[in-house]
Amino acid sequence: MTTGPITFERHLSYALEAAHRSVSNSLAGRLKKHGISVTAWRVMECLDSDERLTMGALARRALINPPALSKLVDRMVSDGLVHRQISTVDQRQVNLLLTPLGRRRMLQIREDAEEQDRVLSALLEAEGGEMLKQLLFKLA
Repeated sequence: MTTGPITFERHLSYALEAAHRSVSNSLAGRLKKHGISVTAWRVMECLDSDERLTMGALARRALINPPALSKLVDRMVSDGLVHRQISTVDQRQVNLLLTPLGRRRMLQIREDAEEQDRVLSALLEAEGGEMLKQLLFKLA
Protein backbone atom coordinates (compact mmCIF):
# COMPACT_ATOMS: atom_id res chain seq x y z
CA MET A 1 0.00 0.00 0.00
CA THR A 2 1.28 3.46 -0.90
CA THR A 3 1.04 6.53 1.24
CA GLY A 4 0.21 9.97 -0.05
CA PRO A 5 -1.73 11.02 -3.10
CA ILE A 6 -1.32 9.12 -6.35
CA THR A 7 -0.68 11.53 -9.18
CA PHE A 8 -0.51 11.12 -12.91
CA GLU A 9 3.17 12.15 -12.83
CA ARG A 10 4.04 8.58 -11.87
CA HIS A 11 3.01 7.35 -15.33
CA LEU A 12 5.66 6.68 -17.94
CA SER A 13 3.51 8.34 -20.61
CA TYR A 14 3.49 11.55 -18.55
CA ALA A 15 7.28 11.51 -18.15
CA LEU A 16 7.70 10.97 -21.90
CA GLU A 17 5.40 13.88 -22.71
CA ALA A 18 7.12 16.16 -20.18
CA ALA A 19 10.53 15.31 -21.66
CA HIS A 20 9.19 15.81 -25.21
CA ARG A 21 7.80 19.21 -24.32
CA SER A 22 11.03 20.34 -22.68
CA VAL A 23 13.24 19.19 -25.56
CA SER A 24 10.87 20.54 -28.20
CA ASN A 25 10.64 23.94 -26.52
CA SER A 26 14.41 24.14 -26.24
CA LEU A 27 14.87 23.23 -29.90
CA ALA A 28 12.15 25.70 -30.93
CA GLY A 29 14.09 28.43 -29.14
CA ARG A 30 17.25 27.55 -31.05
CA LEU A 31 15.43 27.45 -34.40
CA LYS A 32 13.55 30.70 -33.82
CA LYS A 33 16.55 32.76 -34.90
CA HIS A 34 16.29 31.03 -38.30
CA GLY A 35 12.55 31.73 -38.55
CA ILE A 36 11.91 27.97 -38.71
CA SER A 37 9.58 25.84 -36.61
CA VAL A 38 10.53 22.42 -35.29
CA THR A 39 8.03 20.90 -37.74
CA ALA A 40 9.56 22.74 -40.70
CA TRP A 41 13.02 21.61 -39.56
CA ARG A 42 11.87 17.99 -39.58
CA VAL A 43 10.53 18.43 -43.11
CA MET A 44 13.80 19.99 -44.27
CA GLU A 45 15.85 17.21 -42.65
CA CYS A 46 13.72 14.60 -44.42
CA LEU A 47 14.10 16.37 -47.77
CA ASP A 48 17.86 16.83 -47.35
CA SER A 49 18.35 13.10 -47.98
CA ASP A 50 17.92 13.67 -51.75
CA GLU A 51 15.15 11.08 -51.73
CA ARG A 52 12.16 12.06 -53.79
CA LEU A 53 9.39 11.93 -51.22
CA THR A 54 5.70 12.20 -51.92
CA MET A 55 3.54 14.21 -49.54
CA GLY A 56 2.26 10.99 -47.94
CA ALA A 57 5.74 9.56 -47.42
CA LEU A 58 6.98 12.88 -46.07
CA ALA A 59 4.05 13.16 -43.65
CA ARG A 60 4.83 9.70 -42.23
CA ARG A 61 8.57 10.29 -41.95
CA ALA A 62 8.30 13.82 -40.50
CA LEU A 63 5.54 12.78 -38.06
CA ILE A 64 3.03 15.34 -39.36
CA ASN A 65 -0.60 14.79 -40.26
CA PRO A 66 -1.20 15.35 -44.01
CA PRO A 67 -3.47 18.43 -43.79
CA ALA A 68 -0.97 20.24 -41.53
CA LEU A 69 1.87 19.22 -43.86
CA SER A 70 0.05 20.68 -46.88
CA LYS A 71 -0.29 24.06 -45.17
CA LEU A 72 3.32 23.99 -43.98
CA VAL A 73 4.62 23.07 -47.45
CA ASP A 74 2.60 25.92 -48.99
CA ARG A 75 4.39 28.34 -46.62
CA MET A 76 7.77 26.75 -47.31
CA VAL A 77 7.21 27.03 -51.07
CA SER A 78 6.29 30.71 -50.63
CA ASP A 79 9.47 31.21 -48.60
CA GLY A 80 11.53 29.60 -51.37
CA LEU A 81 12.73 26.70 -49.20
CA VAL A 82 11.11 23.80 -51.08
CA HIS A 83 9.53 23.21 -54.45
CA ARG A 84 7.08 20.71 -55.80
CA GLN A 85 7.90 18.51 -58.76
CA ILE A 86 5.67 16.05 -60.59
CA SER A 87 6.88 12.52 -59.95
CA THR A 88 8.68 10.85 -62.82
CA VAL A 89 7.35 7.49 -61.57
CA ASP A 90 3.68 8.41 -61.21
CA GLN A 91 2.36 11.62 -62.80
CA ARG A 92 -0.44 11.74 -60.19
CA GLN A 93 2.07 12.24 -57.39
CA VAL A 94 4.10 15.26 -56.40
CA ASN A 95 7.59 15.06 -54.95
CA LEU A 96 9.02 17.71 -52.67
CA LEU A 97 12.61 18.89 -52.96
CA LEU A 98 14.73 21.43 -51.14
CA THR A 99 15.64 24.47 -53.20
CA PRO A 100 19.27 25.68 -53.16
CA LEU A 101 18.18 28.29 -50.60
CA GLY A 102 16.49 25.58 -48.55
CA ARG A 103 19.64 23.46 -48.63
CA ARG A 104 21.82 26.40 -47.45
CA ARG A 105 19.37 27.20 -44.66
CA MET A 106 19.25 23.52 -43.70
CA LEU A 107 23.01 23.48 -43.14
CA GLN A 108 22.77 26.52 -40.84
CA ILE A 109 19.80 25.07 -38.96
CA ARG A 110 21.46 21.68 -38.60
CA GLU A 111 24.29 23.25 -36.58
CA ASP A 112 21.80 24.37 -33.94
CA ALA A 113 19.96 21.03 -33.96
CA GLU A 114 23.24 19.18 -33.50
CA GLU A 115 24.22 21.51 -30.67
CA GLN A 116 20.89 20.63 -29.02
CA ASP A 117 21.80 16.94 -29.34
CA ARG A 118 25.23 17.57 -27.79
CA VAL A 119 23.65 19.32 -24.81
CA LEU A 120 21.17 16.46 -24.32
CA SER A 121 23.91 13.84 -24.67
CA ALA A 122 26.06 15.63 -22.10
CA LEU A 123 23.11 15.78 -19.73
CA LEU A 124 22.48 12.05 -20.09
CA GLU A 125 26.14 11.11 -20.52
CA ALA A 126 27.07 9.49 -23.83
CA GLU A 127 25.97 5.94 -23.00
CA GLY A 128 22.71 7.08 -21.44
CA GLY A 129 21.81 9.12 -24.49
CA GLU A 130 22.35 6.21 -26.87
CA MET A 131 20.44 3.86 -24.60
CA LEU A 132 17.56 6.31 -24.32
CA LYS A 133 17.43 6.73 -28.09
CA GLN A 134 17.29 2.97 -28.59
CA LEU A 135 14.53 2.62 -26.00
CA LEU A 136 12.50 5.43 -27.53
CA PHE A 137 12.78 3.93 -31.01
CA LYS A 138 11.64 0.62 -29.52
CA LEU A 139 8.52 2.36 -28.18
CA ALA A 140 7.94 4.14 -31.49
